[in-house]
Amino acid sequence: MPEQRRGGARPSVNHDVFLGDNAGSVRDGLEGRDVIRIMTVDDHPLLREGIAALVAKQTDMEIVAEASSGREAVEQFRKHRPDVTLMDLQMPEMDGIDATSVIRGEFPEARIIVLTTHAGDVQISRALKAGARAYLLKGTLRKELLQTIRAVQSGQKRLSPEVAAEIAVHAMDDVLTPREVDVLRLVADGKANKEIAAHLSLTEETVKSHIRNILGKLGANDRTHAVAIGLRRGILDP
Repeated sequence: MPEQRRGGARPSVNHDVFLGDNAGSVRDGLEGRDVIRIMTVDDHPLLREGIAALVAKQTDMEIVAEASSGREAVEQFRKHRPDVTLMDLQMPEMDGIDATSVIRGEFPEARIIVLTTHAGDVQISRALKAGARAYLLKGTLRKELLQTIRAVQSGQKRLSPEVAAEIAVHAMDDVLTPREVDVLRLVADGKANKEIAAHLSLTEETVKSHIRNILGKLGANDRTHAVAIGLRRGILDP
């Protein structure tokens, strides 16, 4: 028998736009399966409510906990031990990648699905290395979320097609060194070469060399273009 829902009654919210025409359908033959216990982690209440409404239509899953920050996610995971965690990346206090690392460090069996608006290949790689089992773009949740939850619960890994394509495009690219990332981050902050050199205790010539390498590796035309690419690919945080 499915275990009783915890956390009290949910508010009645109309999520027709989020759910889509097929969100209310329930797959045949699910009644005898164990209920998948889910935690949602996102700093936007409407997103959490939308997922809760979608999950409420299913007979084989339920929301057992919610969190609005990475730090709260760690605390709630320790308390509720969900089967599957839906993790946002950009959050206050502790981001989703750090929260995933902490949770997986304490609970290696934790199944975490990253939900984000960012498809940058570097950020995807960081999330997967931290222990995420799947990576979905929020724009695809209506089509892919439920099947991904079930797949991850059964031990599979999943990447949405858009995410897989982004990884493939940059699979052979040269990776920026940690020092080059430091330089690019300061370029993004609007620092001139002289300021970057002073901040990192480097010579201006060394900074110029790093910037040449950055432009070459990213295929960028100039500093501004390099920053734009760094943000898109997840090398730099938004």
